[in-house]
Amino acid sequence: MLQSIRAVIGRDLRLAMRRQADIVAAMFFFIIVVSLFPLGVGPEAEQLRRLAPGVLWVAALLATMLSLPRLFADDHRDGTLEQLALAPQPLALIVLGKVVAHWLVAGLPLVLLAPLLGIQFDLAGDALAVLTLSLLIGTPALSGIGAIGAALTLGVRGGGVLLSLLVLPLYIPVLIFGAGAVDATLSGLGPQAHLSLLGALALGGVFFAPWPTAAALRVALE
Repeated sequence: MLQSIRAVIGRDLRLAMRRQADIVAAMFFFIIVVSLFPLGVGPEAEQLRRLAPGVLWVAALLATMLSLPRLFADDHRDGTLEQLALAPQPLALIVLGKVVAHWLVAGLPLVLLAPLLGIQFDLAGDALAVLTLSLLIGTPALSGIGAIGAALTLGVRGGGVLLSLLVLPLYIPVLIFGAGAVDATLSGLGPQAHLSLLGALALGGVFFAPWPTAAALRVALE
């Protein structure tokens, strides 16, 4: 099972390296959206610190969504998805591998960029550390939850808009606890409770979401 998951991750990463423009576009989108807010709201440091958690988390959420429509679409288009569904390994394990690969391509770069962008908002070192940790824990949940929406809208005309409508409400708890962890740090409270709940959402998104995703993919293939 682990070998099949590693094989799917390796395959998707190699395919992603052939489409590096998609990765760069998501990163630039994240950078531009975050950088526009200090220019728009002014240089007041206290106001920027209050806005920072929500701005960075919303920007990361939207940047992650950019690549969701292609999570299964390319494999569905060339018939690879049908072959994967016929493989002896459970389809949910294959979906798990694709979710992990999506996070490595779409989520991890945002985590690495977040501390640099947080400096624009005059965040202290402890707040930057909590921000990075919250994104590291929470972005896998975005990939897992997004995979469900990508599977449900697979092959549907106008699926990108429908995907956004399905996924965005499910992202709200991740957004609340992710931004709340940084807010708690800025307020002098501990972020442990928010990070614990965020970790629970991440575990659910990564390890439980592949099963309904696999069921939705089988419906789409019929």
